Amino acid sequence: MRVLVSRIRLLHPLDRLAGGLLALGVLAVVTGLLPRDRAGEQLSRLGPLLVFLATVIVLAELAGRARVFDLVAARVARAGRGRYPLLFALCVGFASLTTITLNLDTTAVLLTPVMLALGTRVGIAALPLAMTTVWLANTASLLLPVSNLTNLLAADRVALSPTGLAAVMWLPQLAAIAVTALCLWVFYWRRGRRGSDRYTPPAPPEVEDPVLLRICAAACAGFLLAILVVDVPLWAASLVAMAVVVAAYAVRSPGELRPSLVPWRLLVLVPGMFLVVETVNAHGMHELLVRALGTDGGLAGMLRTAGVGAALANVLNNLPAYVAGEAVVPAGNHDQLLALLIGVNAGSVVTPWGSLATLLWFERCRWQGTVIEVRRFALTGLVVAVAATAAATCALVLTV
Repeated sequence: MRVLVSRIRLLHPLDRLAGGLLALGVLAVVTGLLPRDRAGEQLSRLGPLLVFLATVIVLAELAGRARVFDLVAARVARAGRGRYPLLFALCVGFASLTTITLNLDTTAVLLTPVMLALGTRVGIAALPLAMTTVWLANTASLLLPVSNLTNLLAADRVALSPTGLAAVMWLPQLAAIAVTALCLWVFYWRRGRRGSDRYTPPAPPEVEDPVLLRICAAACAGFLLAILVVDVPLWAASLVAMAVVVAAYAVRSPGELRPSLVPWRLLVLVPGMFLVVETVNAHGMHELLVRALGTDGGLAGMLRTAGVGAALANVLNNLPAYVAGEAVVPAGNHDQLLALLIGVNAGSVVTPWGSLATLLWFERCRWQGTVIEVRRFALTGLVVAVAATAAATCALVLTV
């Protein structure tokens, strides 16, 4: 028993949170607080999402080790030609593209250290680059199902393919990115210039294995083509792309293939969240959300739904907030459901636990030695949450 307790104490706080949520969810099912049929329905829906989540993060992690992201970041910095405002625009585009195409958790886990290292190499402050990754990891996650787990759930609910979701969400996504970019410049980048509009472009990074680099880059590109052009299931596309990269590593660098590549924490945390939220829904929260969200599918109702979704995401977390809200929105109110999606994604930038990506980002910043002042993070995040959620929801009216 003492050995077990000591091992639990050695776990990371997020690991203890994930295990605790899963234990609570299982306990709710065992005791009957959550009916087994409702639990089974949620878990069966969750299966393909977990396969996608596990495979896309392994794919991204191995691509990062092959220096795919480092090479792109260096090219972004060199494309800025030493001009600070142009570097800002390129970093916004880079972070947005990574989030849209490879998932917000990938941006938080892999792009954060790349951007922080980039700041050191070009001689600019680290905080603006760090804030670029965390804000755009959330606000740029509206366009494709691959961008966010909540999008996968929403696309399934409204029966939209990746191209179908993009056709509806392209203008809200542009609006959210534009507002985020403006806030980034005003709050962080403008003050991080250190009195100069110039920087020194970095040299290209050294690549130890060009063959691995090319294979990983091709696998990532193939994954994107598969979901956007061929329109195959996300989990299948990410599984095949990951298998190609793992096979390449097995031949050229087998020592990199370790069990720690698998995002065990996420695979425990997400089912636990689903079960706990479904239990709370069954015992009172559902009725509260019915009154809070209403059923209005017009602009006023969409803004109300997005606002409630953003607030709930910052109190709970964006994933359980979406699950709880989705259960309340009437089946035919697709516009209202997409407004909820905007709120829980673009609005979840106020608290450190608003999204899992933000929690992971805080950890990466701590490991890199970048200090994040929580009060400033929350106050500036509140401005972004309100402005980006409102702008994206108003833009949604023009595309639905």
